[in-house]
Amino acid sequence: MSMAVVGLIVGMALGFAGYFGGFGAFLLVAALGAVGFVAGRLLEGDLEIGDFFRPRGGNGDGRRRPR
Repeated sequence: MSMAVVGLIVGMALGFAGYFGGFGAFLLVAALGAVGFVAGRLLEGDLEIGDFFRPRGGNGDGRRRPR
């Protein structure tokens, strides 16, 4: 399935949730969609849990480099 079709389906789901359930349902569907996306990426192996907990940049000790 192409990314355009996936985007169309997600947009339609968010639209239905917003129309029939209000803004709270819209946010719930968007949040659960994000969780599902991350879970799918984890299961496919494109993403690792450690990616969320590693410090960005630096020398690996968690401290920032001086400018």
